[in-house]
Amino acid sequence: MTDDQLLRYSRHILLEEVGVEGQERLLAGHALVIGAGGLGSPVALYLGTAGVGRITLVDNDLVDLTNLQRQIAHNLARVGRPKTESAREAIAAINPEPRVETVTQRADDALLARLVPAADVVIDCSDNFHTRHAINAACVRHAKPLVSGAAIRFDGQVTVYDTRDPQSPCYACLFAPADEFEETRCATMGVFAPLVGIVGAVQAAEALKLLSGAGTSLAGRLQMLDARHMEWHEVRVPRNMECPVCRGRGLAAR
Repeated sequence: MTDDQLLRYSRHILLEEVGVEGQERLLAGHALVIGAGGLGSPVALYLGTAGVGRITLVDNDLVDLTNLQRQIAHNLARVGRPKTESAREAIAAINPEPRVETVTQRADDALLARLVPAADVVIDCSDNFHTRHAINAACVRHAKPLVSGAAIRFDGQVTVYDTRDPQSPCYACLFAPADEFEETRCATMGVFAPLVGIVGAVQAAEALKLLSGAGTSLAGRLQMLDARHMEWHEVRVPRNMECPVCRGRGLAAR
C-alpha cells in the first residue's frame, strides 16, 4: 500500500481483525452489486470508502425525484441519469481509487452468467423475486458468496448465502422458486427512508467481512428488523437438502 492508502484506511488497519493483510485483500477484491437504489446506495458507498478495489454496479433504472427520499448515492442534479453512473460519481467524490464498472441493464441470466464468475462477493440489492432467484442460481452455480437484503415499509431482512459451506442454505432453500409471492414495491407500499440505510449498511458490512476475512458471516442466520419498534429477530436457517437449486452443490464447490 502507498502512504496515502495507509492513511486513508488507517482506521481499518488499526482493527486487529482486519490489519494490513485484510485491507490489502479489500484493495484486491471485486464486489458485484446488483441494484443501485435504496439498498445499493449505502452498499456501493461503503464498499467504495472501504477501498474495495473493483466494484461492478448493475441497474437498468434512471434516477427519479421519488428516489431521493432514501437513495443516498443520488442527488437532484443527477435526476434522469442512469443510477449506475450516478452511484459511480458518488463513490468517486469520496474515494477515486476503486475501479467502478457500470452495467446499465437488467440482471438477466445471460448477464449474470458473465459477471458472477469474476466476482469475489455478490450483493443482492434488487427488488423482485425473479431477479433474486436468478442471482442466487448464478451464485450457487459458480460457488460465490451472496449477501442478500430486502426492505419494504418498516420491515427489513438480511442474510448471507454461501454454498461453499455444505451446511449453508441458498436463497431457494427459504423461498422455493415454484412458490408464488405477491411482489410488494416501494411505489405502492412505501418504505421508511432510514430502513434501506440500515439494511444496506449491514449488507456492506457482511461483504467487507467476506472480502477481508474478518469475523464470521451471517450464513445460516436470517436477521429481520421491525423498524417500527427497532427490534431485531434472528432465526437459524438450515439447508434444504432437497432444494432444486443447491442440492448436491455444497461439497463440489470447495
